[in-house]
Formats: sequence, structure tokens, C-alpha cells
Amino acid sequence: MYAPAVHLRVIVYNVKAFRLGLDRVTDVLRTLGPDLLLLQESGPRRSLRALGSALEMQVAADPLSPLRRRVKNAVLARPPWRIISHRLHRLEGSERFYPRGALVAQAGRAGRRVWAASAHLGLVPVERGRHARDLTGLLEELAGPIVLGMDLNETPERPSATWFARRYTDAWAVAGAGDGPTFPSLDASARIDYLFVSRGVTVDGIHVAELAGAASDHLPIVADLSLEP
Repeated sequence: MYAPAVHLRVIVYNVKAFRLGLDRVTDVLRTLGPDLLLLQESGPRRSLRALGSALEMQVAADPLSPLRRRVKNAVLARPPWRIISHRLHRLEGSERFYPRGALVAQAGRAGRRVWAASAHLGLVPVERGRHARDLTGLLEELAGPIVLGMDLNETPERPSATWFARRYTDAWAVAGAGDGPTFPSLDASARIDYLFVSRGVTVDGIHVAELAGAASDHLPIVADLSLEP
């Protein structure tokens, strides 16, 4: 029997730890209506829980790590999607006071599954390249469709961005209009935030939500996707 494609809206957003206001971020995301939300610089746990409650979304965040600095990425899911499992993968060789990693969650609904990963790579090119290889190695171990949302801290022609684009589909490259700058939010000139998708995921549309300029120093990416049967 034929199974129709499942549609979902995915948002990638560096929220700057809610330093410009949790209410501002909440208002923006309530308007945009994500099914899956991939956050970077996800801020204090209390603020993240408050965001999930306000949006009626389940939160998957980094586990407690009292002896190490947090890696502040998160994945949120709105019913009927739910988080089935999640884990934090720490990328080795990060700067001591700014550890990097990826929050990887499996989300599902009515027998459908998708892996959702949120990552934030560093400012140093050599570190980014090493972490890009580490992260793709991790994702290659996952079975099923993947959506990867990232603050990559570099533009599309740079080595780490092209590394990911050779292995996954850059959603903006196939369905975006224009250059798609996301940073800085008040006068965006650089595309450094990305959504990459694997086989089994079709990009129906994607845009940068420019209305969010006062909520963070980044603009959110809004993508409408279809999971193939």
C-alpha cells in the first residue's frame, strides 16, 4: 500500500542564549510554527525549558555535566512529533573554554522516524575542519533520514561548508532564493547558518525569517520538508 510523504517544518536558529530576550525569541518562533527546532547557543536550562513550555514542544538538551562546560545545542519537537531518544556528541579537540558538539535526537510520529542534529562549529578553520570530519563520521552511523542544522561560522565557499555539501544536500542551495544571509541579524551579509538533509528528505521550500532581527544576532532558517515514504 502506498504511504504518502510526511511534511514537516524545520527551523535552524542560533538564539544567542536568549540574551536579547526569551520573550522575543518565543514570539518569533510562535509565529513561524516549527515542527522540529534545531537551536544553537541554547542558553540556560531554565530558559530552554520555558521556551519549550511556551511553544508546547518537547525539549532534548545536553545532559548534566557538572565537571565540564556545557555544549549548548538543543532539539525541540512539536506534537505529533516526539523525541524518541537523544544524546550529546562532544567534538574532540575543542577550545578549552568553548567546547563544541552536536545534539542528536531521533524524532518520530505514526511510524515515521527522522534524525535531527543541531551543531555549532568554532571560529578557528583548522578546528572546524577537524570537527566537520568527526561529525560526518557520527552521522554516517545513523540509519534513516537526517536533518542537520548548524551555525557553521563560515560561508558556503569555505572548506567545511563544502565538506558537508558534498555529503548532504544544502537545503538553501536547492530551494533558496538569493544569497540567504543570516548574520548579523540587523544587517545580514553572510550565510553562516545551514540546514543539510540526507537522502529521503525533499526540500519543498526554505527562507530566512528577516522579522527576527531583534531577537538574536542570527536570523532563523525556515525550511518546509517532505519525508519520502
